[in-house]
Amino acid sequence: MTPRTVPVAIVGSGNIGTDLMMKIIRTSHRLAVVAMAGIDPRSDGLARAAQMGLATTHDGVEGLVAMPEFADVALVFDATSAGAHTRNAAVVREHGRRMVDLTPAAIGPYVVPTVNLDDHLAEPNVNMVTCGGQATVPIVAAVSRVAPVRYAEIIATIASRSAGPGTRANIDEFTQTTARALEVVGGASRGKAIVILNPAEPPLVMRDTVLCLVDSADGRAVTDAVRQMVAEVQEYVPGYRLKQAVQVDPVDEPMVPGLGGPFRGGQVSVFLEVSGAGHHLPTYAGNLDIMTSAALRTGERLVDEGRRVTA
Repeated sequence: MTPRTVPVAIVGSGNIGTDLMMKIIRTSHRLAVVAMAGIDPRSDGLARAAQMGLATTHDGVEGLVAMPEFADVALVFDATSAGAHTRNAAVVREHGRRMVDLTPAAIGPYVVPTVNLDDHLAEPNVNMVTCGGQATVPIVAAVSRVAPVRYAEIIATIASRSAGPGTRANIDEFTQTTARALEVVGGASRGKAIVILNPAEPPLVMRDTVLCLVDSADGRAVTDAVRQMVAEVQEYVPGYRLKQAVQVDPVDEPMVPGLGGPFRGGQVSVFLEVSGAGHHLPTYAGNLDIMTSAALRTGERLVDEGRRVTA
């Protein structure tokens, strides 16, 4: 803690919560983690937090709000599950604290830092969509800026070893939330999301395929927009990159899944790779790293806005 940092807390002591804790401690000059809450007293995340000098509890969000340290907390990150977040959000809201939700619960508005964070700086609860959403929604939004997107489909492939119990329990919410965010934030008329847990050994880094159907497209404009967006995401996720050149191809099909009828226009294909920073998890776990990186960027902007308003 320094006079310039803002105290925050984390609910959830699994892979995502622990990686977020380490990322804040090692890289943030605006936030300071003072407490972590979990529900498993034998959790590795709680043990690591205690070793780092943080206050800890295995009594969940109720234990967190009962801590003396909570009195100074301005922001709570929820890295539990979609089901647990409903309860956590209600408790935290009763105590007047803001939340950054890393689950697919989507109680608050979807936020993707490079696309719409500035629109939601006053919200009490913001949702970080999913790892697939953080990776692909920026690309769909970039394409939407230069060509109306009739249909967007994304395929997120992550290493099976990087998918913990929380991720596996939220697979249905993952696909639903990501698809909806492709529409609400990305600007697609219709979205679809698919997730694949790849059991390959050694584990592969996160890969994302983004397919957009557009009525017409200027290939150079689309490519420039996508490359600019990739550069913006790389500012907080250095391991985010294009795997190959952006492809823009003509489409003339009598039947296109998702549209239910003939389509004549173009298909934009973007292939991405996301490797992690290795703050806590292996670098192949880019799916978790992009979530914690996006959450950190969002949390810092929220507290900066709070300081600006109260100044």
